[in-house]
Amino acid sequence: MSFETIRLTTDARGVAEVSLNRPDKHNAMNAQMIAELSDAARSLSADNAVRVVVLRAEGPSFCAGGDLGWMRAQAEKDRAGKMKEAGALATMLGLWNVLPKPLIGRVHGAAYGGGIGLVAVCDVVVAEETTRFALTETRLGLIPATIGPFVVGRMGEAFARQVFFTGKPFDTAFLMRAGLVARCCGPEELDAAVEDEILTILNCAPGAVARAKSLCRALVGTDPVDAADYSANALADCWETEETQEGIAAFFAKETPSWRQSDHG
Repeated sequence: MSFETIRLTTDARGVAEVSLNRPDKHNAMNAQMIAELSDAARSLSADNAVRVVVLRAEGPSFCAGGDLGWMRAQAEKDRAGKMKEAGALATMLGLWNVLPKPLIGRVHGAAYGGGIGLVAVCDVVVAEETTRFALTETRLGLIPATIGPFVVGRMGEAFARQVFFTGKPFDTAFLMRAGLVARCCGPEELDAAVEDEILTILNCAPGAVARAKSLCRALVGTDPVDAADYSANALADCWETEETQEGIAAFFAKETPSWRQSDHG
């Protein structure tokens, strides 16, 4: 599968990297990039050899939000056309949000508008401490609608109300308090911090990781009593897999299971 606005590579460990690749446009998203990101998410979801995905960007910025040409084209469309474009963006973010692999965001430079939507669908975000963020839609008379469910869902209402409609910039420290960024560091430490997160995941059983991620999403907003039966069934399903049987046997035999690729952790 070939792309023009993104790059997709996978190493021998099963670590895939998806790089936004419009550096001259600060990786602003247009219709083509949105479509290619959707295709990449579908491909990675179906690839059993991929164990973890890193979402990163080329150039000085992570993502400047929506491309100006794409926005002009939307302005000329009728209501149905505008809703179709918004639907394409929502579909893309949704595909990444439910990706059955851990998604690590490597964020630097700046992330505005839709770029924060991409940050919000990552499971673990490692950001440069000087990264700049902003939801600037209201400065244009628009609202952060399509990315809203993902951003508010991860940030929470209290934090979202501080930045969702003011257009004011905010920093990595704010997103760490909001829980959207897991780690921050200097630019010279960014790759090492991402690799540290990768190694942690590679120590875990890939099937169990996928099931745990799915369970985490399913339990959001669920009453613990109501979720008890669902969780018990999910655990029973897990016990019956060959992967779990291998992991338990390896633990008691003090051996290394087949999926473990490092001594990290």
